Amino acid sequence: MLWWLITIPVFVVVYVVHTKRKRRQLVEFGDPELLAHLMPDASKSRPIWKFCLLMVALVLLIVAAARPQFGQKEKTIKRQGIEVMVALDISNSMLAEDVAPNRLDRAKQILSKMIDNMVDDKVGLIVFAGEAFTQLPITCDYVSAKMFLNTITPNLISTQGTAIGAALQTAVTSFGATESEAGRAIILITDGENHEDDAIAVAKQAQELGIQVFVVGIGKPKGSPIPKPGSNDYFKDRSGQVVVSRLNEEMCQQIAQAGKGVYVRCDNTNTALRTIQKELDKIATSELDSTVYADLNEQYQSFVLLAFLILLVEFFIMSRKNHRLIRMDLFRESELKNK
Repeated sequence: MLWWLITIPVFVVVYVVHTKRKRRQLVEFGDPELLAHLMPDASKSRPIWKFCLLMVALVLLIVAAARPQFGQKEKTIKRQGIEVMVALDISNSMLAEDVAPNRLDRAKQILSKMIDNMVDDKVGLIVFAGEAFTQLPITCDYVSAKMFLNTITPNLISTQGTAIGAALQTAVTSFGATESEAGRAIILITDGENHEDDAIAVAKQAQELGIQVFVVGIGKPKGSPIPKPGSNDYFKDRSGQVVVSRLNEEMCQQIAQAGKGVYVRCDNTNTALRTIQKELDKIATSELDSTVYADLNEQYQSFVLLAFLILLVEFFIMSRKNHRLIRMDLFRESELKNK
């Protein structure tokens, strides 16, 4: 709609040409001073003001028709749900292909389906390898959650390892208040390898705060080599031997037991997803306040109102001088009285 603004210069040019032509015709008709006496009510400036006001109003109406939008609408929505923090292992061992297409991509597929099944719950995302950080704070914005999920690669963290305890601790602090009526859960997805800290103790602390810890073990106990991205080679140790990554089920089971949750192994079926979903459904829901950003705020009403006021002013401006006001010479009357 804004392309209609190009008509404004056209109107201005037409008005200027018309005005000059009209004045030229008056000059040809007779002496300007004589014509001024013959037309005392004629005004040179008022038609110009009226035209300018009309053009301004037209610009405002064109802008309003384009439906300008500024800012965002914030809506606070009451939901009945639970809060879930996902801690996802993105170490190089998650590139092993003992589950298709590989451990990390399979984990992302499961999480994507889990988010699709959410309605009134909140979800957040922690990624970890040798260290852990929050990829997505807890939110009810499922579109953003899936967007962040799709961008996850092992390159996000340069420090290699599997700091499960740090990931669980980060997830616990991500919930905010230590006491909450909302049901809260941590879903840990890992192969359990290269365990570097006391994850079992952190899982117990989480359970004491009313947070259940569920563990999804991804991979196979017999293990698989880890392919190097962008090549046909595999990761090797210092002695030149191909590294074989194995699922540490014992460690995963101990973490789940300490967190009063369940452990399930992920394979190429949807068994793990169904199991975790069933366990989440058992957690008591509570009322959650969620601030969501809806559509952008419509601003066209302000432009329409301003255009209406300008048109109203233009309507009351007369093209000719008001002879009644001209005859009212208050200053002259006061001077006569003083004399």
